[in-house]
Amino acid sequence: MSNTIKYKGYVGSVEISEEDHTFTGKVLGLKKSLIMYEGKTLQELTEDFCGSIDDYLEYCNADGIEPEKPYKGSFNVRIGSDLHRSAAIYAMEHNQSLNSFVEDAIRQKLACM
Repeated sequence: MSNTIKYKGYVGSVEISEEDHTFTGKVLGLKKSLIMYEGKTLQELTEDFCGSIDDYLEYCNADGIEPEKPYKGSFNVRIGSDLHRSAAIYAMEHNQSLNSFVEDAIRQKLACM
């Protein structure tokens, strides 16, 4: 079983509450909005997840608010100074920005999965 569910570009977690025997989750990758959902079965959880996304998008549309997009393509990474220096030098030596070097490295790592 996957630990995530997807709908309309949003990704949600799937967790089990052993205490009350329900499935719960929240939409991942959002900084300002909190969207949570639950269900007694996986089917109910999925339906509540999709309904929560639809409700959020309708709310934003009705109020003229731009919906928050998960994983907008910008993130900060903290690494050791030696690794930072090595990556920056490698990128310069290969006529690319540090951002494109990191993007290439991530893409290569994910291709191996």
